[in-house]
Formats: sequence, structure tokens, C-alpha cells
Amino acid sequence: MSRAEADVIDELFAVIEDRKETLPEDSYTASLFTHEKGENRVLEKLGEETTEVILAAKDDANDELAAESADLVYHLLVLLSMKGMDLGDLREELADRR
Repeated sequence: MSRAEADVIDELFAVIEDRKETLPEDSYTASLFTHEKGENRVLEKLGEETTEVILAAKDDANDELAAESADLVYHLLVLLSMKGMDLGDLREELADRR
């Protein structure tokens, strides 16, 4: 992963953290933090996006695979934020697996 690509994920996580804090009414991200189902809504989205990633990969639909993977990563970052975790926690875990 290039530095610029890592920066995109850092920037996305910063936006998620901002939306969690400020809860703008017109924000999809903020709606995940205030949804009546709570964390379960994000877990449902992770399941949905995971299925879509699998189907796109199975169909060799690379454009769709990239789009669905982005949705999956986004919802994973929202979950990490909900749990009070950050990208440092993820990076540390990944580094331990080298």
C-alpha cells in the first residue's frame, strides 16, 4: 500500500470520527451511530457487504469487487470507531502478523 493510499484510509477514518462526534443530520455515517438498531445495523451492513464482495469476486467483476470492497472497509472502520478503536489498533494487529 502506498503512502497516498494509506492517507486515504486515515482521512476516511478521521471523517468517520468527526461524524460520530458532530452527528450532522444529513450524514449517512452519523445515521449509523444513531440508528435504532445501534451496532447491529453496522454488523448487518458488514454481512451484506461481505456477501457482495464474495459474489463480485466469484463473477470476476473487478470494478464491482473494488466498489464493494470499499463499502466493506468503510463499514469496518465505522465498527472500529463504534468500539472505541482506531487505525493504530488495526495497524498493530496487522504488524504482529508479519
